[in-house]
Amino acid sequence: MENHKNGRGEEVSIRADKLTKQYGDFIAANAISFEVYKGEIFGFLGANGAGKTTAMRMLCGLSTPSSGSATIAGFDVYKETEEIKKNIGYMSQKFSLYEDLTILENIRFYGGIYGLSRGELREKSAALIARLGLQGEANKLVASLPLGWKQKLAFSVAVLHQPRIVFLDEPTGGVDPVTRRQFWDLIYQAADQGVTIFVTTHYMDEAEYCNRISIMVDGSIAALDTPHRLKQQFGVASMDEVFYQLAREAKRADG
Repeated sequence: MENHKNGRGEEVSIRADKLTKQYGDFIAANAISFEVYKGEIFGFLGANGAGKTTAMRMLCGLSTPSSGSATIAGFDVYKETEEIKKNIGYMSQKFSLYEDLTILENIRFYGGIYGLSRGELREKSAALIARLGLQGEANKLVASLPLGWKQKLAFSVAVLHQPRIVFLDEPTGGVDPVTRRQFWDLIYQAADQGVTIFVTTHYMDEAEYCNRISIMVDGSIAALDTPHRLKQQFGVASMDEVFYQLAREAKRADG
């Protein structure tokens, strides 16, 4: 593993170069190229079917690219997928925690998957439960928690092993605006500690919280810059309008 830096001396956490995934004649992700820097909150946007999930699966080491190259925390997506998995955290709106396990059982289960020793698990479990103020709830089933608390717990579990990069796949879907804002406070705290955040979202107000944003259309990256510069570039007042301008150009509906 190498620590790569760009021309400005920033440490590169994720580098993709013409990364492509093709299924038969269908190109789900078409030669996408970008860099994400250490401690950056990088928004990865696109309508359903734009290729976001396909790209994320390749970056997490869950799907082998058809062509192109990428490194995650300095590790190659073709040859070092096990090292990648040790250095990343992952959280999805659709599946993050086991509802029929207790809070403590979930923490210990995922801590074990992430390779923490028993001593580390005891120490980190206690610290996490105390930080979230869940001392009285630790032995309750996750199913009994309100959705907002489930999301906070799921994020905290995803960073339990102190990964260098966290992938968040629409993590705040279905939660109220106040809880979403609280969740983003956790994201900011992690980024301040040098964790790189790679997040997909369909809430355009959340796009404003990111340092930079890429927007995928039909499997390709159609725009990539800071929210401020993108709004300037498209001559609009909100990220909603940037997104709609690009989405109107989409030709495919799913993929």
